[in-house]
This record gives sequence, structure tokens and C-alpha cells, in this order.
Amino acid sequence: MPVTVDVGGASHALIDKVFDYFEHIDRRFSTYRTDSEISAINRGDVPVRDWSGEMMEVLALAEQTKNETDGYFDIRKPDGSLDPSGIVKGWAIRNAAEIVRQGGVSDFFIEAGGDIQASGKNGEGKDWSVGIRNPFNADEVIKIVYPRGRGVATSGTYVRGQHIYNPHGAGAPIADIVSLTVIGADVLEADRFATAAFAMGRDGIFFLEQTPGLEGYVVDIDGRATPTSGFGALCTP
Repeated sequence: MPVTVDVGGASHALIDKVFDYFEHIDRRFSTYRTDSEISAINRGDVPVRDWSGEMMEVLALAEQTKNETDGYFDIRKPDGSLDPSGIVKGWAIRNAAEIVRQGGVSDFFIEAGGDIQASGKNGEGKDWSVGIRNPFNADEVIKIVYPRGRGVATSGTYVRGQHIYNPHGAGAPIADIVSLTVIGADVLEADRFATAAFAMGRDGIFFLEQTPGLEGYVVDIDGRATPTSGFGALCTP
């Protein structure tokens, strides 16, 4: 997936460190690589005692999220294998942001596959802004939000097709919504709850409304958009 790192005034060494970190995470967690740790685990090649600390941390976060969402977030696939993709991206971006902060930089924007962590100001001295794409027209932005240090994550079917399923519905694909954006305290919070809320279908926006610290914006299959009650405040420059 494309990764964008905009780090104002940072050295090339710091930027390289961030991209090296993402490459490391890909080698450990990618389900598309046969040589990744998660692929080895799913083949049964690695006993639990030999799983990495990073793997254990992500799996613990996944279990926590499953419990917090009544099971709508579940990294275990119907065949029994593990796919942490719905949480590891936000986790990795959050960690990359910490690498930048430890490098002495407070103004930055990190985006990977549509999930975003921004901090401080952009190169023009203004708040970072994030556009929400029209799921029916990739060239159109339908909302602009100003996260001001919060994290943003979008789940949807309009780019990757059906890849999120209702774990309570016999693995049925989500057909009533096409895009759901979540803004949370940081990108990890946004990412893990975006996946879970999307799996809830139309009920996902109500879950976000009732969960402290989260705001959301959903577009349904008919093109109707529904925001949470506090979402509008994040659209003001």
C-alpha cells in the first residue's frame, strides 16, 4: 500500500528510519508474504513461546478490541488462521509517529493505506486537513476534516472490494454501507474501531455515537451520509 510521510524540517535519516520501520512491520505481519512471522504462525511453524513481542502485543490488542466490540472485531478467519490486518496498520502508524516525535519533530503527517496520524502544523503553518473520498467517485472529496492531533481511519469496500465480514452473520459480506471514517484519540483507536464499526453495517455509526472519544462518518449503499453528533466540529478550519 502507498505510504506518505511529511515531516517538516526532518533529516533524511529520520525519514529513512520511519520507512525502515514500516518495512520491518511488513516482514513480520504481512499475510501476503510467505516469509512473514504471521504466515509462519498460520502454517503452524512457530510455537507460541517463540512468537515475537510485537506479535503478542498486536494479538493482545486484537483480543481487547474483540471484547470491546461484542465480537465484531475478530482477526480469526473462518478457516482458523489469523489476519491482524485490521489493527496492525493503525498500530504501526502510531509507532512510526512516536519515532518521529523522538527525533525531535512535532509537525508531521503519516499516512498508510488511508489511515492517518498528523501532529502540529503543515508547511504553511496551518492545521493538517484530511479529505474523505466519495466512494462512488474516486476523484471527489465529500468532506474535509481537521483532526488536530487525532487519528483518522477509513474502512470501506470501494477500493479493495469485500474484505470485511460480519462475524455474527455467518461470515456474510457487508452490503448496506460502502465507507466509514472514524476519528479517534490516535490512529490506532481510529483504525481498530473503524474495522469493527464497518462490520456492524448500518449499526456501526450508532456504536461510534455511543463510544466516548470517537466520531464517525458513514456513507451507505444509496449514497446517503450520516455523521456522529460531534463530527461537524472537526470539519471547521
